[in-house]
Order: sequence, then structure tokens, then C-alpha cells
Amino acid sequence: MFGKGPHFSPPPPLLRNARVYLRPPQFGDFRQWARLRGESQAFLEPWEPSWGEEALSRATYRDRTTRMARDWRADVAYSFHIFERTNDRLVGGVNLNSVRRGVAQAASIGYWLGQQYARQGLMSATLALALPFAFHDLHLHRVEAACLGGNDASRTLLHKFGFQPIGIAHSCLKINGFWQDHMLFDLILENLLVSRGMAEPVK
Repeated sequence: MFGKGPHFSPPPPLLRNARVYLRPPQFGDFRQWARLRGESQAFLEPWEPSWGEEALSRATYRDRTTRMARDWRADVAYSFHIFERTNDRLVGGVNLNSVRRGVAQAASIGYWLGQQYARQGLMSATLALALPFAFHDLHLHRVEAACLGGNDASRTLLHKFGFQPIGIAHSCLKINGFWQDHMLFDLILENLLVSRGMAEPVK
């Protein structure tokens, strides 16, 4: 939907299904976040920008959370923590970044899980909430994703939700200290509805 403009920003929601719930990060999440990230550092570092010495500090977390809230209000990015419903444990995060309005109505999605929660279906449950939020609540028409060529789990996940490969971005992002190529994918609203069995393929 056009016309929402750069100042459009829905109130922070609580998104939930049978497996997980999503809500914006809060200062009070610091201990859970730092513990989960610290325990998963070796698992996450190959897929993320270099952490730096202060990556898990309280000050860094506070700055990140403040920036996320500011970006939400400015309609440029939307960040969520992921919690497992059975025990309220923080298990990861999902972000809608680089929101573009006007004729684009698009954003980029990124996500992570703590090592002990990987390959349990939790990220599938998360995208089942995050993508409808992107398309319905934010009125986006297109969501983009990028992943390293060796990230088979992420490619499988994106394919499951109807993302289509659109090419390779050479030396796209500096990950773990090195500029690396990324595979690019995108999902438009019509293809999400088809993948969820809610519409017929466009011919």
C-alpha cells in the first residue's frame, strides 16, 4: 500500500504462534541475550560481522536496543527477539532492515538462533510470524534476503517460504572479517500467498 510515508510505524506488537513469540528487544533482556550470544559465539561468528571486544557488553546492548527503538519509530527497521513459548527463553532474533517506501515498498530480512536451538523448526515458526507482519502490518510488497553460499540451512528455509534466487552479490558484506559473496533471494506478496496455499500461482 503506497502513501504510508516515512513516518508510518505500527505500534510494537506481540506476535505469537504455538512455538514462539516475537517482541521488540527490551533493556531487561540483556542477561539472556548476552548469555545466549556468548554460548553461541563460535556457531554464529562465521555468518556475522566481526563481533569486537565489546560485543557482549551491557553498553553495547543498550546502544543496540536504543537504536532499534529509534529505527522502529522512523520506519526504517523493525527488530524482534524470538522467545520459545514453552519456557519464555530467548532463542534468537529476526530483523526487517532497510525499509524502503515510495514505489519500492521493500525491506531486507535477517535472523539468527542460538546454537542449542538450531534445526528444531523454531526459525520456520518465526518466519511464519515475521513475514505476515512485513506484508500485512508494514504493507510491504517485497522482502529480500542474502546468505552465504555454504549456509544450506538458510537456503532451505528461504525456499520453504517461497523466496526465489535472484543472483549473487559479489563481495557483498564483510562477514567474520572478510568481504564475501552472498546469494540473493526475494519474496513478493503473491508468492508468499502461493507458498502458504492461499492463492493460485500467477500465470
